[in-house]
Amino acid sequence: MERPLTQLIRPDREPLGLKEYEQAGGYEAARKALKMSPQDVQNAVKASNLRGRGGAGFPTGQKWSFVPMGADAPRPKYLLVNGDEMEPGTFKDRMLLEGGPHQMVEAVVTSAYAIQADIAYIFLRAEYTLAAKRLRQAVADAYAAGYLGKNILGSGYSLELYVHTSAGRYMCGEETGLLNALAGKRANPRTKPPFPQTVGLWGKPSVVNNVETLLNVLHIINRGAEWFNGLSRSPGIGGTKIYGVSGKVKRPGLWELPMGTTAREILEEHAGGMREGFKFRAVIPGGASTEFLLEEHLDVKMDFDSVPKVGSRMGTGTMIVIDDTLCPVGALLNLERFFARESCGWCTPCWGGLQFIVQVLADIEDGKGKEEDLDTLAKHAKFLGPGLTYCALAPGAVEPLQSGLKYFQADFERHIREKRCPWK
Repeated sequence: MERPLTQLIRPDREPLGLKEYEQAGGYEAARKALKMSPQDVQNAVKASNLRGRGGAGFPTGQKWSFVPMGADAPRPKYLLVNGDEMEPGTFKDRMLLEGGPHQMVEAVVTSAYAIQADIAYIFLRAEYTLAAKRLRQAVADAYAAGYLGKNILGSGYSLELYVHTSAGRYMCGEETGLLNALAGKRANPRTKPPFPQTVGLWGKPSVVNNVETLLNVLHIINRGAEWFNGLSRSPGIGGTKIYGVSGKVKRPGLWELPMGTTAREILEEHAGGMREGFKFRAVIPGGASTEFLLEEHLDVKMDFDSVPKVGSRMGTGTMIVIDDTLCPVGALLNLERFFARESCGWCTPCWGGLQFIVQVLADIEDGKGKEEDLDTLAKHAKFLGPGLTYCALAPGAVEPLQSGLKYFQADFERHIREKRCPWK
């Protein structure tokens, strides 16, 4: 089984230095891409069926195709690497950044060349201090070796790369919130259209891609689109995927596996199944803002097209396991508190609706709930759905809530009937 993204990451995550990375084939993709036309690089990514690994799953090559090209294109153009990763339960990009900083730099050079970006930023969450330290060293080494800066490797292409550490808000992970944060503004979302590919950072063409997404690009250029498609078990979606599991399993962690590996295989074979004394109840499949799946759903392929067929989303592909010792009402309250706190306050349904949901859930958890509270929560889950708020924060926040009301109805009713939390 090939693992292109993690094959050079050591078990202790001590990263390869520049010379070691070059000896292992590093920067060959950048050299190859710089001898191709930008359009040929874009075409290779389109043919690879690479889809965004940040959660939305949008085709990467198609996203790049919206960027104005040619001599008349507005300048400067920007490539922005989204390493904010504040989705609860998600920790895949941290591993990739800490363990392979030169791989990230090479992916930036290769991808920036494809859209002819002049400037690139790697945008990190505030807590990723080790990743920031290692990336800054890798960037400095790359400049010294001629992989960044003016006239890279004599190709005539120039790129400036900066590592930016965020002040730390969940909203910074939303691409237009990231643009505002990077420009020194509040991390509020922007209305679309115009889309960032034409009017982005400081009004210039900009592409925002997730860390894992861009790391795939250099391997596509090195090995080809046909090879990349062959890594996947899901037709029409190329490559591998970094899957993760947290919770009361025997081996919580991360694994690079073929795209389309089933949730059951990830949980039982790679995570080792449940720890002794704990029983499986449900799993949140793709970070906190996705709907619960039950035992009956575990044979679903973990990909962008299959998971929606059983009522959820793959999201980031990092699963949170709910066991039989965990109160589902309390777990939902914890999640909704996070989302309510991280709302930017830009639109009323989000900041007002999420705060109200938190209060209702808190009353139920504290033994003060009423039967009509369940209908109230269900209505709010619909009121905050897709297309009814300024960005996707609130719709994502109510995904676990609406599935929790469905799958854990007996637990909610018991809280209300007994006027207490049975798990306390």
